[in-house]
Amino acid sequence: MNCRHCHKPLHHVFLDLKDAPPSNSYLTKEQLGQPEARYPLRLFVCDQCWLVQTEDFARAEDLFAMDYAYFSSTSTSWLDHAEQYCAMIIRRLDLNRDSFVIEVASNDGYLLRNFIRDGIPCLGIEPTDSTADAAVTIGIPVLREFFGVEAATALAEQGKRADLIAGNNVYAHVPDINDFTRGLQIALKPGGTITLEFPHLLQLIDNNQFDTVYHEHFSYLSLGTVQSIFAAARLRIIDVEELSTHGGSLRVYGCHTDDVRPFSPSVGTLLEKERAYGMRALALYRAFQAKADRVRDDFKAFLEARKSEGKSIAAYGAAAKGNTLINYAGIGNELIEFVCDAAKSKQGKFLPGSHIPILAPSALAERKPDWVVILPWNISGEVMRQQPIGQWGGRFVVAVPKLTELN
Repeated sequence: MNCRHCHKPLHHVFLDLKDAPPSNSYLTKEQLGQPEARYPLRLFVCDQCWLVQTEDFARAEDLFAMDYAYFSSTSTSWLDHAEQYCAMIIRRLDLNRDSFVIEVASNDGYLLRNFIRDGIPCLGIEPTDSTADAAVTIGIPVLREFFGVEAATALAEQGKRADLIAGNNVYAHVPDINDFTRGLQIALKPGGTITLEFPHLLQLIDNNQFDTVYHEHFSYLSLGTVQSIFAAARLRIIDVEELSTHGGSLRVYGCHTDDVRPFSPSVGTLLEKERAYGMRALALYRAFQAKADRVRDDFKAFLEARKSEGKSIAAYGAAAKGNTLINYAGIGNELIEFVCDAAKSKQGKFLPGSHIPILAPSALAERKPDWVVILPWNISGEVMRQQPIGQWGGRFVVAVPKLTELN
């Protein structure tokens, strides 16, 4: 296999999580008895451009199916984050009724609804029918396809180049990151701005976030690598912000290479932070497997110990990251009896691989488990506020970055 960006041969394994099903491939009751697709889940690091990437096995079309079950609007904290971003970027770019905004991977309209409310013309690009349908019902125009050079060229030929192209948590999901980035350049007006948010590889390594690795994430990104990818597409990064979302993300601001806007000092500062952390040296990547294995082992030992005490255990959040953790640890419903999730698209189904049933959040109060594992640890505060399990003596726990009991 060659690097997805620079095409140099890949030799160095960063993380090997063995075989796993696609993390968002939730099962119906009828599918439980059928063969389940599993693919090797292994990451390589390129020693030339330092892109961390999955080994090629699964196609995007297989991972992002028409009945895709992830709806961004399920999380209230993510809705708040999107609203705050929109208010900020409208002011920063002076967007108005004469502007045009494109969001790539617009999901269920969680972001663009803010532009619609303010009368700013926009377009969502979303390949999955389930989420696109939800966006259309709230008045958002949606182009239903995967984004890249072909889609961008068609938009440009129709005169639909954007003042702002936004992409939240999509950059890591694209199998051809060069084609996607060239598409951004084609669809961007002269003087226009690109903002992309994606989990920061430095935070993944520093906080043992191996559970954020799954087949749908083709790339794991540092600012230095993204800068290289942008440059190859005749784009440049002029600003960057470090965010707390998803366990630590970056928001980069990009523009055409001939744009006159100056670089923000934050770009050089973060590049130096990455260099000092060792992100351009193999030693950092070679040490990560042992950290992931320690989290896995501690988590399974905790569950087995609680079961031996006769305690009941449930989980909250049928998130992709939880499926990575559960499948790598070899956990089934003999240890975690059920998982609750607020997304109606997941309720009544079963987690891939482990076949743990997914129930509505009301099941917690009905069944009163002694322990609840919060699988999407990045929204632990939100879950704890919404689910007062202490009323019956229940306790919360997370496994990442290390096993921690929450009060």
